[in-house]
Amino acid sequence: MKTILDYIFLEPFPSDWLIQDIFAILLTLFVLVFIIRREKHPAVVILEMAAFVFLYASIYENAAIVMGLYSYGRSLVMIGFVPASVPLIEACVLITGIWFLEKTRVPQWVWAPIIGLFGMMQDFSLDPLAIRQIHTVGEVTSGRWNWLINPASDANILRIPVFNFPGWMLIMLYATICLLIGRWWYKKSGFRPLVGYLYPMISMIASLLLMISPLSNFLLWMGPFFQKGQSIEWVMLAFHLLVPCVLLIFLWRGKMTSRFTVNDLPIFIVPTALHLSDILFTVLGGYMEILWIVLLASVLQTAFLLFAWFNNRQTPMAENQ
Repeated sequence: MKTILDYIFLEPFPSDWLIQDIFAILLTLFVLVFIIRREKHPAVVILEMAAFVFLYASIYENAAIVMGLYSYGRSLVMIGFVPASVPLIEACVLITGIWFLEKTRVPQWVWAPIIGLFGMMQDFSLDPLAIRQIHTVGEVTSGRWNWLINPASDANILRIPVFNFPGWMLIMLYATICLLIGRWWYKKSGFRPLVGYLYPMISMIASLLLMISPLSNFLLWMGPFFQKGQSIEWVMLAFHLLVPCVLLIFLWRGKMTSRFTVNDLPIFIVPTALHLSDILFTVLGGYMEILWIVLLASVLQTAFLLFAWFNNRQTPMAENQ
């Protein structure tokens, strides 16, 4: 029996892939609406997101596919060989992470690894699910995401290479550092429109160059001293998890600068909605072997957000002191 998808697409998309793609696009539109509502220079911030997606994340993801690290299944919207939903999710995590830290007393010099931690927590529930959502489309059998590794020999978590999770840390870390430098330049220029148009593109090109530099290999598996796939990746994963957590404990301690308002809703809705989607499709797909890690990542990040919310409600703000 034919469904509506058979009349829309020559080769219908698997429903779980399609729903999650549409969900990521809707979340991005939600963030864009709030950029317009809350930012003094919304066009520049939207340009930051566009530059992140098209000049940084998508180019890097396509290069990784060409290098044979992984591949993706078909998506409703593709950027080259990469589903648009992947860089869109990363861009939403980046912008909402910056919004969160703007409300805290955490100094800007430690924002980058903390936003990287946010990206890693999102990925711990996203990737284990994506590689198990396997379907045959156009005589090609594929998962939403396919890692081309040997689980018998390469360090992995549930058939995902360990270095993938610190990889999300680096994508966010480089983007945050370069964007903050670009924003400093924009402010120092007196918010000149030309600078506002230029710095997002320059920042993301710089981020891409950092991502493909030897520095990334060193931060992922301590290359060139060790090789990809070795157990050193566990050490680097621990490093990338512990450092931002320690920074949060000692430099934040729940201290805020202003109250959360309705304009801060994406800070809470974006990560929570993504985790809930991952939990739902994990259960519906029957992928019980990964439920523990999907729930663990979801509960930890949600607990962190709840702590921030309630602490923000109870602690006197600097503006009122």
